[in-house]
Amino acid sequence: MSTTYSFPVTFSIFPIIFFVVFFTVSTDKTTSALDVYGTNLKSKHFVIEMPKTLQAMLHNDANRQRTFLRKQSVMKKHQRVQSIGKIRRELVEETRNNDDGSNDRLNVVVDMAVHSGADYGIGQYLVAFKAGTPSQKLNLIVDTGSDLTWMNCKYSCNNDPNKCSGISRQQSKVEVFEADNSSSFNTIPCSSQMCKVDLSNLFSLAMCPFPFTPCGFDYRYSDGSSAIGFFANETVTVGLTNGRKAKLDKILMGCSQSSQGSSFRGQVEPDGVLGLGFSKSSFALRATDAFGGKFSYCLPHHLSPKNVLSHLTFSSPSYQNGATSKIYTTLGAIGTNYAVNIRGISVGNELLKIPGEIWDVNGVGGAILDTGSSLTFLALPAYKPIVAALTVPLNKFERLDMKMGQLEYCFNATGFNEMLDVPRLIFHFQDGTRFQPPVKNYVIDAADGVKCLGLVPAVWPGVSVIGNIMQQNHVWEYDLVNGKLGFAPSSCT
Repeated sequence: MSTTYSFPVTFSIFPIIFFVVFFTVSTDKTTSALDVYGTNLKSKHFVIEMPKTLQAMLHNDANRQRTFLRKQSVMKKHQRVQSIGKIRRELVEETRNNDDGSNDRLNVVVDMAVHSGADYGIGQYLVAFKAGTPSQKLNLIVDTGSDLTWMNCKYSCNNDPNKCSGISRQQSKVEVFEADNSSSFNTIPCSSQMCKVDLSNLFSLAMCPFPFTPCGFDYRYSDGSSAIGFFANETVTVGLTNGRKAKLDKILMGCSQSSQGSSFRGQVEPDGVLGLGFSKSSFALRATDAFGGKFSYCLPHHLSPKNVLSHLTFSSPSYQNGATSKIYTTLGAIGTNYAVNIRGISVGNELLKIPGEIWDVNGVGGAILDTGSSLTFLALPAYKPIVAALTVPLNKFERLDMKMGQLEYCFNATGFNEMLDVPRLIFHFQDGTRFQPPVKNYVIDAADGVKCLGLVPAVWPGVSVIGNIMQQNHVWEYDLVNGKLGFAPSSCT
């Protein structure tokens, strides 16, 4: 007969945030959670150290999910579409420059290096990006869920007090992009139509003390964090697979001079965000228009070191990035997020009973792909049956009476074999295609000797989110011309 003890355990979810849970431990001869961490059973209190990358990942995902919910609450029905081909053509016509989309660019491929942010203590992926004239190198988060490309920035307004009036002078801790050193950096006046109307969805400020004061923004996150700066147009330099370089002029960017709040506190602060959302303001729309209409990426394992490089490419639909035998399904949109039309989900070849409205892109549900989120969020009516089906075969492993942030099901992974111990999870799309991720994409390492289901419940009504861990080790092609999403397994190297 075994005796059970409950000990309070303190977790550091973020450098300044702590919470307490209870960890139940059995003293029978089976391997306990305390054994996993090498902690003496006689100790009444102990601390389990969660990896810093996981801490940042959980914190970012929680904030991000609240942001998605806020956006969805004000979304109009016409902003939900099952196929984006026609909408894309309308968007690019509004923003097209005379030098974009020229025929000589349709036969070349833009290739940008991508790597995991694990070495920096974050749960996203970073891309090497060059902006300015002469170009300055930045490491930006790859984000299909964001419209705006922004960077930590320093700018003196060319010492013109009229231009700087009303713009915050407080500088961020990391000043990366030196705007004064770029001859192609041009601020957008606050008196312009672009500031007053076009950028209103990106939180442009109505304040305009002088006509040529830069158009400011104050982006407020759901946890109270904020990024403050102004909008500008800048030149971006990209490398091509033929060894040459190309320039994209007048790319909309945010110059962030001040940021505060827990969303921006990390082990190493990234230089900014590369916005790849489905919006006329995003880098994705401008770059795909100039180079053929498609962008692709391949995300290596989320804990890979920074020297494991993969690719973000922009090309014509005919270019094959990595794996050639891709599966294609319809690519839709929910607001400015890329959506997929899911019919259902099966676990162990059994299609689960999930209401169809959960996946209805045209209703109040649907599912989006988001590289800025690490975990996969599933609307509660889908989450419950999926987790129930996955955990039945895991009953032979000791479930840990603990909760790591949003991760609700964690277990002692001693003796775990992903090929034998977990049934396969499959996403079934409306057109009959299927996405079958490897087990490591949904049973993730949480700490030494501990694994958790990398699935998180999301509020219903609301969208489900397929995060970057579920997408890892696959090529993903966003064909914006034909409204198709291609995917295939890949080593991403």
